[in-house]
Amino acid sequence: MKRPFLILFVSLSLVLAGNMAKAQSKIGYVDFQALLGQMPEAKGIKAQIDAYQKQFVDQLTTMNTEFQTKGQEYQAQGPKMTDAARLAKETELQDLQKRIEDLQNSARQQVEAKSNELVKPLSDKAIAALSAIAKETGLAYVIDSSQGTQVIVSPDGTDLMNAAKARLGIK
Repeated sequence: MKRPFLILFVSLSLVLAGNMAKAQSKIGYVDFQALLGQMPEAKGIKAQIDAYQKQFVDQLTTMNTEFQTKGQEYQAQGPKMTDAARLAKETELQDLQKRIEDLQNSARQQVEAKSNELVKPLSDKAIAALSAIAKETGLAYVIDSSQGTQVIVSPDGTDLMNAAKARLGIK
């Protein structure tokens, strides 16, 4: 009685091991940033982001010029000023410098948010195309090769760049 059970157990184990070996996941990869950059809509988005960023650059340039002018005035007139006037001018310069730093941080965050807002539809379109390609070709995973993640040892993967460009109409 034990012997047929053992044979059945060993046979079942071998069948399952064989199925697991066959069921290895297929992997594809794509340089997602390069794909997004090659999409026709990307040029318009870059121009919009640059125009939005220029507004902040202009504001910062004006504020920096004002800061430099006031700093030069302070240096030139500093020895002639009373202590109260010198303290007031130093406080004014410190406040202006703080406003410049705050604007730089705010501008960086706003430009990043605007960039993410504009790139999201483009990214969603590319992801949808890659999902369809992965489904058609039976790929279980698609890895973004633009992130610098290096896989040292892996089974061969499928480069999806050409298929994605074709599906998205990129030449």
